[in-house]
Amino acid sequence: MKTGFDNDKYLKIQSEHIKERIAKFGDKLYLEFGGKLFDDYHASRVLPGFQPDSKLKMLMQLADYAEIVIVISAVDIEKNKVRGDLGITYDKDVLRLRDEFQNRGLMVGSVVITHYKGQEAAKAFRSRLKKMNIKTYYHYTIEGYPTNVALIDSDEGYGKNDYIETTRPLVVVTAPGPGSGKMATCLSQLYHENKRGIKAGYAKFETFPIWNLPLKHPVNLAYEAATADLNDVNMIDPFHLDAYGQTTVNYNRDIEIFPVLNAIFEGIYGENPYKSPTDMGVNMAGYCIVDDEACCFASKQEIIRRYYNTLNLLAEGKATEDEVNKIELLMKQAKITTEDRKVTVAAKERGAKSGLPCSAMELNDGTIVTSETSDLLGTSAALIIHAIKHLAGIDHSVKLIPARMIEPIQNMKVSYLRGKNPRLHTDEVLVALAMLSLSDENCKKALEHLPDLAGCQVHTTVMLSEVDRKIFKKLGVDVTSEPVTKKNKSLIG
Repeated sequence: MKTGFDNDKYLKIQSEHIKERIAKFGDKLYLEFGGKLFDDYHASRVLPGFQPDSKLKMLMQLADYAEIVIVISAVDIEKNKVRGDLGITYDKDVLRLRDEFQNRGLMVGSVVITHYKGQEAAKAFRSRLKKMNIKTYYHYTIEGYPTNVALIDSDEGYGKNDYIETTRPLVVVTAPGPGSGKMATCLSQLYHENKRGIKAGYAKFETFPIWNLPLKHPVNLAYEAATADLNDVNMIDPFHLDAYGQTTVNYNRDIEIFPVLNAIFEGIYGENPYKSPTDMGVNMAGYCIVDDEACCFASKQEIIRRYYNTLNLLAEGKATEDEVNKIELLMKQAKITTEDRKVTVAAKERGAKSGLPCSAMELNDGTIVTSETSDLLGTSAALIIHAIKHLAGIDHSVKLIPARMIEPIQNMKVSYLRGKNPRLHTDEVLVALAMLSLSDENCKKALEHLPDLAGCQVHTTVMLSEVDRKIFKKLGVDVTSEPVTKKNKSLIG
């Protein structure tokens, strides 16, 4: 895929802009960090050239100025809320994030437990953090938040919260996921700092939507597709348009909350330093797009992937028809269909001819390889073998894994492990190849090309097993599937 984003420029101008914002307020800046600080694969998919850890690298340039505060909601602790991408609970992710930041030389000052109402699980988590010598603070639920400004901006509102002790001019407030209370944590600190005579400011760092791209730009539409479950909607910022006569893009939640923020700022400072939600942001990503066409293409592909992912979730009972309908509308706005994904067309064409579960992969040089289910291998396992054989220059007729080796594995799966599917999954095929590579040069050559699958595109005509999903993810392959099970060959949803 063509590069569309200048990552080096981004690192430079983003860190400079944050320094300017710190200087604007004088003593301290509380920076609410939305999205993921690292492993931001959505951004790297829609802005080709953006590195998944770009925001972290940018922060590392500010390491001497910054400290990090990690926020977690007591409600999420109590519910054992899980991060969908990592499969770990939010409380475990707090510790993971802390380790990741510290291993990169960034200072983690403390953890804040928000929405606290005496939950036992939150108390237990705080005790655990205390034993690890991690400073931990409570921020309480405020009745009528966020509209009861009189209570919020008082000693019984923000004033009741623990004051977070910080030592550096830039305080980055981040969290394991949305709804953790990052903004409220920042505003609570402004209230406390103001009472102490410290001039502190607030800013928001959200990569998407990109404020200086058009409302219906594919990059911004891809953000809406990614947040279909949250029902976020991109909007023209009416406050910015009114104040400056300039059209900018923000999203509904920030626009809806701005009048309340305005009242809170006026209560703390006497006036609001910002005239619009866009003013609060510090995102420079829009200035670093160097090939708009490449970013548009990448974003349209992401919308299609999000559509298939949501269809699959609907089939599993984990999404709603409304989410699917929303992404279908976004596809119409972007003037795309599933036929614009090459591997989708290739997999469905082979499936129509064979009547079997099939898959297709687009390699990074544009070559498309396909496969189908056989008596020995599942379609995903066969696809990986075909792809790495092609990359290694091994003739298609060469069998890397002899049938006599596969049959004992199948027998073990069915006879001893009581499985119903004897075909080998992707992980089993890769283990077999690794064993054979000790004595077979072709297997060794093929395995050496596994890293070349990163960034490749795959589509399957049936939903994948959890094992195959995880293997493709570890290989860095972007996968979509028809919302069809092997038992039910009709579309679901």
